[in-house]
Amino acid sequence: MTTHGGFEPVFCTIVPPHVLDKLAQAEDPALAGPARRTLQRDAYERTQRRLTTVIGATAVASVADGKPQRTIHDARHGTDLPGHKVRGEGDAPGKDATVNRAYAGLGATFELFLKAYGRDSIDGDGLPLDATVHYDRDYNNAFWNGEQMVFGDGDGEIFLDFTIPIDVIGHELAHGVTQYTANLTYFGQPGALNESLSDVFGALIKQYTLGQTAAEADWLIGAGLLAPRVTGKALRSMKEPGTAHDDDVLGKDPQPATMDDFVRTGRDNGGVHINSGIPNHAFYLAATALGGHAWERAGQVWYDVLTGGELKQQAMFVDFATLTVKAARERFGEGEELDAVSKAWEQVGVRTL
Repeated sequence: MTTHGGFEPVFCTIVPPHVLDKLAQAEDPALAGPARRTLQRDAYERTQRRLTTVIGATAVASVADGKPQRTIHDARHGTDLPGHKVRGEGDAPGKDATVNRAYAGLGATFELFLKAYGRDSIDGDGLPLDATVHYDRDYNNAFWNGEQMVFGDGDGEIFLDFTIPIDVIGHELAHGVTQYTANLTYFGQPGALNESLSDVFGALIKQYTLGQTAAEADWLIGAGLLAPRVTGKALRSMKEPGTAHDDDVLGKDPQPATMDDFVRTGRDNGGVHINSGIPNHAFYLAATALGGHAWERAGQVWYDVLTGGELKQQAMFVDFATLTVKAARERFGEGEELDAVSKAWEQVGVRTL
């Protein structure tokens, strides 16, 4: 895949580095070992992404025909990508539930963007969707590397199979949408917006698949991913940032819900997985205030901003918020959509210009 318009894709994981750092310090080697190996593997893949950006990636032909082109590979617990092809587009489900979940998740993501927003795949031009499952051993993450999705099986102690939550699949593929549109810088507030947009569309893909309204949704990211021994329900909560988990080994969910608790840190690319809780909560507030299906109005406004061409790579929260207010007014007029969006940002302490 080439990077259109000079865009530089980044390496994005679903589990934040601060979570793996905490696990790597555990006294139990069964917990610390997989976390340390995952951190090492992530560092390697991040370096590979930078190298690919410099030397260029292999071009992939897109076919804009409104139909997904999915290919699932099996790494067989190795790390060579993409691995062995095990299922192509239109192939019948096999015995491997992980392969089947990955295939279905890619399809659900494709369907939401096409049916709700008229977008043909993540690049808008029918880009094939590739994924690799059973990556490495006890690998505690899933990532988008600028070209494809990769899923670990988890260590079974803290994390389960990363294909289980469909919003994890949607989250990572949404990084690809951001890559092909606003290409938000992956650091500080622009990076937190990058992460938040993936959480937003990951949540919408889950809700769309389940046919849920904003009121019916749990607004959790990664529900079903944590092993039974973990005290927690998910990786993140858009409804109540900071409450997704509070575990002796995993640590406490550090996400703030408002600017009053904004976290200043040099870790995690300036806290991209932490401060994303603020725009996440703003979306939740807007979507639930409007009711109905969140992808139809609140989601449409967020999508309009992401793809509208005015969102700059270095956009701060105030820039994004201001554009959502503008987008709500342009699409829906001076109605409840504009009111809901404006009040949501006010409630989380982000001013609009």
